[in-house]
Amino acid sequence: MGTLELTGRYIRTNVQVAGYTVGILLRTLVQVVFLPRKWRQTLDQMYVVGVQTLPVVLIVAIFTGMIVALQTGIELMRIGSSQSIASIVPISMCREMGPFITAIILAATVGSAMAAELGTMSVSEEILALEVMSVDPVRYLVLPRVVALAVMCPILTAFVDLVGTIGGGIVGQIHLGVDFQFYISQAVDSLRAPGHTIPLPKDFYVGLFKAFIFGITIAVIGCSSGLRAKGGALGVGQGVQRAVRNSVIMIIILGYVATWFFYFLGGS
Repeated sequence: MGTLELTGRYIRTNVQVAGYTVGILLRTLVQVVFLPRKWRQTLDQMYVVGVQTLPVVLIVAIFTGMIVALQTGIELMRIGSSQSIASIVPISMCREMGPFITAIILAATVGSAMAAELGTMSVSEEILALEVMSVDPVRYLVLPRVVALAVMCPILTAFVDLVGTIGGGIVGQIHLGVDFQFYISQAVDSLRAPGHTIPLPKDFYVGLFKAFIFGITIAVIGCSSGLRAKGGALGVGQGVQRAVRNSVIMIIILGYVATWFFYFLGGS
């Protein structure tokens, strides 16, 4: 009975956490009508999310593109098709690697910071003070953060796609004997085919859509973990840990679901 009790308690706790997080998301969607009143806070959060994390994102992006090109090129050289990296790298970056890398970095930096900030406010009863003053914490604290991440994550992803593709071209020029101008030309051609419904390169807009979903997910999970924090500094630390862990898990799951929907279910 001890094992059954622990299992049941674990399941119940996780269901409660999931329900609370979904509730935060729904309450945030309802509060979107008040966004014009929170434009200054939203811009501040967009600066934190986008501008302050941009150097780290770009450094990781260029080396990711270089790694993808190098690892792929090594195998392609064996069959004499090293020039194919000009199509493989940009498609890989736009379709999967760009949004995934951006989301992971934002989850580890911005998502954890949101959980720590709101968690500190929660354990010091500042959230309770807002509620006593009839200030909705979701509207005041969560809404600007969710909107900022939802907007900046796709923008950062576009930079990652570009820089990662250029990094792949550098490796192709230096190590694989692929002319850089040829590489750029082939990269543009590989991304030129539009989707059936949306007249934009499908791999590009699918990646941006993933980034948009990832941004909302990271912000909601980070804020939810912070608002639920209890028990002083230890509770804040545990909230940050939960925020990063759950964000990474959901990024992987939602990335798979989005790829399945757009490329296997036929939605485009």
